[in-house]
Amino acid sequence: MKFYTEYLWFNTEKKRQYIRITDQVEKAVQKSGIREGMVLVSAMHITASVFVNDNESGILQDIDEMLEKLAPYRPDYRHHRTGETNGDAHLKSLLMHHEVIVPVTEGKLDLGPWQEIFYGEFDGQRRKRVIIKVMGE
Repeated sequence: MKFYTEYLWFNTEKKRQYIRITDQVEKAVQKSGIREGMVLVSAMHITASVFVNDNESGILQDIDEMLEKLAPYRPDYRHHRTGETNGDAHLKSLLMHHEVIVPVTEGKLDLGPWQEIFYGEFDGQRRKRVIIKVMGE
């Protein structure tokens, strides 16, 4: 079995932002040389996420609105007692989860129709990273 690791770095312009990363993950799979296996894509921060969904602006706006309803920014989170002001970002990350595992078949990501991989940022405007770990033969 072979393993290949690559990192993506982000410093978003906005506090909350959604970035399509499918192409970068596909390139990492190609560099790895595996034909069959899987790729783990994981946000390495507790205020960000990686998820799979449709690359359509309406659904991304719907996701953002849903997250803001379920975990709105407000000043009274207990977490803010630490001096941080990103309690909502921690909750949004939990709702979207921090990683995905995608199958690799015949050397390519084996995504379903319309599926794309995204990085979700909930406390941006600072440097963060995502790990891509390709495993297979």
